[in-house]
Amino acid sequence: MKKSLFSGVAVAAMLALGGHAYADLLVGIGAPLTGPNAAYGAQIQKGAEAAAEVVNAAGGVNGEKIKFVLGDDVSDAKQGVSVANKFVADGVKFVVGHFNSGVSIPASEVYAENGIVEVTPAATNPVFTERGLWNTFRTCGRDDQQGAIAGAYIAEHYKDAKIAVIHDKTPYGQGLADETKKTIEAKGLKPVLYEGVNVGDKDFSALIAKAKQAGVNVLYWGGLHTEAGLIIRQLADQGLKVKFISGDGIVTNELAAIAGDAVVGTLNTFGPDPRNNPANKDLVEKFRKAGFEPEAYTLYSYAAVQAIVGAATAAKSNDPETVAKALKEKGPFKSVLGDISFDEKGDPKLPGYVMYEWKKDKDGKYTYVQQ
Repeated sequence: MKKSLFSGVAVAAMLALGGHAYADLLVGIGAPLTGPNAAYGAQIQKGAEAAAEVVNAAGGVNGEKIKFVLGDDVSDAKQGVSVANKFVADGVKFVVGHFNSGVSIPASEVYAENGIVEVTPAATNPVFTERGLWNTFRTCGRDDQQGAIAGAYIAEHYKDAKIAVIHDKTPYGQGLADETKKTIEAKGLKPVLYEGVNVGDKDFSALIAKAKQAGVNVLYWGGLHTEAGLIIRQLADQGLKVKFISGDGIVTNELAAIAGDAVVGTLNTFGPDPRNNPANKDLVEKFRKAGFEPEAYTLYSYAAVQAIVGAATAAKSNDPETVAKALKEKGPFKSVLGDISFDEKGDPKLPGYVMYEWKKDKDGKYTYVQQ
């Protein structure tokens, strides 16, 4: 039998209204649990499960214990819709996920039609919360915010550089690249190269040849860590010295496993790291003792559960539409990200993005460190 590593931890903000659990509150975890982005899926799953253990140990949500239903979307939009339909059939009321914007956007429409609230810890494309749906929330920021920070940073620190903007043609990757490019151009700079590559590509020699011909010395990447790591490594192999800058899609230590030593100096935007919050010290240590580093989206997923529970507790109801209304009107709610509340669209009112640099830590491993 699996022994719980988080049971017995009490969080006052998560206390239920009392009484014994008389039913299960079904919550879906929709994420890439397998495939090249499984590291992010693990973050979302581990974060949500850890938060739920605390909630359930305290009596549940209005007397109901959280029970998770897992859905592996493998970062594919069609599979994400299949997962969404399965959650509907299973009786899921809330979803923590999905990871990819390109999955979250179509899946959320299924959820909206079937009375399910979706809180994503990771999908940053503005479209997710811009369609007027009642059920879409996120604990992360948006690409128009992130792109503005990245673009302004590039314009300030690399005003004389020859800049390439490269993306992976996905709603997340291209959306982030375009927002960054828009800010760069608004600051008076014009990229010398703008290209899209395909998710799953392994050989970037043609792209690197174009970059070399254009004299590129700063490359902004809109996409995930898998392709980013290969591009970084192949740039180094080709002897092209380029400052590689990206967004929150590369915030996993798997990037260094792919890129190797060439990852040093890579920059990326992300929200303030909740692992550095002294209030989360004990929680972070529990994750680490369990053999899991709560990097990137782990605590954003934890906060998604906290937000749902906080709103349900405030509303004295587990009805999704009632909870959605409470998420927008009853906050702020206590969370590992700090006090969190949501605007009328479902976007969080939290501190914005900051810049990180990849360095070697005291254990000799490469990781991202806030500047």
